Amino acid sequence: MVSKFLQWRWAILCCAFGLVGMQPGQVLAQPTFAAQGDVVPRDVREMTERGLQYLVKSQAKEGNWVDGQSGPGTTGLGLMAFLASGEDPNFGKYSQNIRRAVRSIIRSQNGTTGFMGNSMYHHGFAMLGLAEAYGAVDESTLWESGAPKAGSERSVGEALELAVRCAITSQSKNPHNAWRYSPNARDADTSVSGAVLMGLLAARNAGIEVPDKSIDSAIKYFSSMTGDSGTVGYSGGLGGFGNSIARSSIACLVYAISKRKDLKQFESAKKYVISNMNETSHYAEYARYYEAQALFQADISAWEKWNRGLVRKLKASQKDDGSFSGQYGGSVSTSLNLLALALNYRFLPVYER
Repeated sequence: MVSKFLQWRWAILCCAFGLVGMQPGQVLAQPTFAAQGDVVPRDVREMTERGLQYLVKSQAKEGNWVDGQSGPGTTGLGLMAFLASGEDPNFGKYSQNIRRAVRSIIRSQNGTTGFMGNSMYHHGFAMLGLAEAYGAVDESTLWESGAPKAGSERSVGEALELAVRCAITSQSKNPHNAWRYSPNARDADTSVSGAVLMGLLAARNAGIEVPDKSIDSAIKYFSSMTGDSGTVGYSGGLGGFGNSIARSSIACLVYAISKRKDLKQFESAKKYVISNMNETSHYAEYARYYEAQALFQADISAWEKWNRGLVRKLKASQKDDGSFSGQYGGSVSTSLNLLALALNYRFLPVYER
């Protein structure tokens, strides 16, 4: 049976090009292949369902996950895994899990600075999760008491605006116009910067005001770190730490989502990602998460080829309880792998193409 959520998404898509006067927070989803007549592979549907059931069982009462690396960023990844399934976030079977995750992220936020977690990594992924929930989750039922109370409770929009302000303030103090672990850092790296920039791009897509200058400055940083071969430096200058499919995928993705496919750096990163799509990474789940999105944005045919191999690989490695093993712990590794598979669904607004 098609859920109310899917009907709502499809109704928006049918009239998208005739909409005017959209309110902030209204989000247009990418048309899914399923809605156009193509069916999401059975293996993907089954792996996704088993993985989400693991996340249901492993989620703490407070809404976060603690079986491995934990914090608002990893909660944001789990939140997105639920949202990516296409189940109604307000009435579907995962609606309470979604609400608990959103509340957990907001409660982790410093109400003065807007900072979430103990690292800009966490801040970036938490901001991304909130942006994907904004406009999809009915906030009238978000807090147990109805309206948010003063203190650690606030609306998703308010939390997202605070998070964006924190990221922009951090960037303005950084000589590289990018980000590192601390919001007060004076150095930067492309991995942390990718997480924060994707959060900002998702927030802008959701209707939150993000200055063009902030996006342009961050893209300029990525451009300075991208070589003609498509390799992307880590920190301290171009070429740091050699080749990396993860970093090249991050760069390729941020160029695409920021609508800068005109840049020569996008073309070089794109060529690297396509030519090295089977490169092994020490950070396997993390690289896979970005590589799926980069390939999908860069070349749909290349993504389809890579995705078939991904489905086979993950089917063989998924554990009986639905989780995936990885260096970050069961829930984080499971969330990252489910999000790599989620391009088969394309319900997350950030997965638009």
